[in-house]
Amino acid sequence: MPTQRKRLGDILVEAGLLSEENLQYTLQSKKNGQKLGDALLDRGLISETQLLEVLEMQLGIPHINLYRYPVDTNLLSLVSKEFALRQVLIPIKKDNSQLVVAMNDPMDYLALDDLRLSTGFQISPVIATKDDILSAIHRYYNMNETFENINENSGDDGSEGDEAPAVRLVNQILATGVQLKASDIHLDPQDTSILVRYRVDGVLRTERKISKNIYNLLIARIKIMADLNITETRLPQDGRLTLDINYTKVDLRISMLPTVFGEKVVIRILDLSSALIKLPQLGFNKINLQKFINMIERPSGLILMTGPTGSGKTSTLYAALNHLHTEKVNIITVEDPVEYQIAGINQVQVNPAVGLTFAQGLRSILRQDPNIVMIGEIRDSETAEIAVRASLTGHLVFSTLHTNSALTTIPRLLEMEVEPYLVVSSLTGVVAQRLIRKICRECAVPYEPSQMERDLFENRGIQAGTLYKGKGCVSCQNTGYKGRAAIHEVLDVDDEIRRMMMNHKPLSEIRDYAMRSGMIFLMDDGLLKAKAGVTTVEEVLRVALNE
Repeated sequence: MPTQRKRLGDILVEAGLLSEENLQYTLQSKKNGQKLGDALLDRGLISETQLLEVLEMQLGIPHINLYRYPVDTNLLSLVSKEFALRQVLIPIKKDNSQLVVAMNDPMDYLALDDLRLSTGFQISPVIATKDDILSAIHRYYNMNETFENINENSGDDGSEGDEAPAVRLVNQILATGVQLKASDIHLDPQDTSILVRYRVDGVLRTERKISKNIYNLLIARIKIMADLNITETRLPQDGRLTLDINYTKVDLRISMLPTVFGEKVVIRILDLSSALIKLPQLGFNKINLQKFINMIERPSGLILMTGPTGSGKTSTLYAALNHLHTEKVNIITVEDPVEYQIAGINQVQVNPAVGLTFAQGLRSILRQDPNIVMIGEIRDSETAEIAVRASLTGHLVFSTLHTNSALTTIPRLLEMEVEPYLVVSSLTGVVAQRLIRKICRECAVPYEPSQMERDLFENRGIQAGTLYKGKGCVSCQNTGYKGRAAIHEVLDVDDEIRRMMMNHKPLSEIRDYAMRSGMIFLMDDGLLKAKAGVTTVEEVLRVALNE
């Protein structure tokens, strides 16, 4: 370890990776307790690869890949799991009086001093990526917790205390889900084993198999946590709970479904720290963002978000409500379920069991003197008609609808038996949204587009230029993708579109007019993001219709 203690900011400025202005801005604006490296990564001022390379070069500390490195698990008892997670480090090897520790921040001198004092060893740090270390912590600290030979009779309720095997296993599964930034965890019972699968960036992948011997205890533990009936195994059940996992507050939605091999569990993870996202963070291009802001700042009208389940519609609506939320307006929502709880906004949870449906809730809401109303989803003709009429009586109404594009929302509304003249008068705009996987910044490489890709861009009136793809690395689990971004199409319903709707013009004619008016379709927005190096053409074609 170097005797002179350098500061990370100075090293990055000296290496030419960071300007002094950006360094000072980040130091002043970062959250209390947040490390400088994490703050710089969050702001996109440097990549993790650049950070590790400059530390390796300037400090002479080697960079290792923990996926390929043999970790001595006997050393884990020297460092508690809680300390390892908090400081993002893991002991990997003992060399006489030196303990080799993989660290994400080898310049965290307080952590190094704590380790030296608590273990009695001299500490020799090596560098690894944050995700690499967190994966290793979850993998190795739980390696010795075998569940293969657990006697199911040791407890049928999964509530034996914090050290019960089922409790430890559930905690481990949840912690891994948060660390992977998964949106859902699937526990799939098979004939002889249980598959644990995580949906990361919209794609499911199997992480591990566990013995079926512990499954009844596992299910019981999850049911107790979610306050469900542990004796009911023949009917579906749904529950909800909030936990702090790895210093992150998350909301968990639990869904139980009986199958032939046992109850299948799906746990949806909602990160509460990302609830109040702002409009500029949603990934709208500049033209679409301005159109959307103009649309939602009107005093009344009906604005619809469309797209499949899991396409981020609700997050966009919450961002719109957050943009409009002031003490001068009364905002009420009716949702099923209430995704995020926002201070100052009145949120109503649908409960069909007692007769509180979307339509019934919406009727009651309109007697509460609202300015802005959000309906979680328009599912039937009754809800659609009340929403349309509410928008015509001076309310700004937001809702979601399941359609393939912004334009196909028009016939869908008309099919719901709402009077055409009401739809025409009320509809202000429609936003279609999809989520695409982003290229991993750590392994992105440029390439020349193929002829097929050039033709695809030219057919949409865009010049291809250089494109990018991820070659796969430790940071992205060798997928080439890390994180997700949204692509949008924003249909602003103007007087000409209303006239065409009233005259029952075909959808193709409305589409041609929208195109002439400069509307950016989902495919166009996706290709523009591919050209900017955000995603790949392959990913755009996966989620967007090439009309």
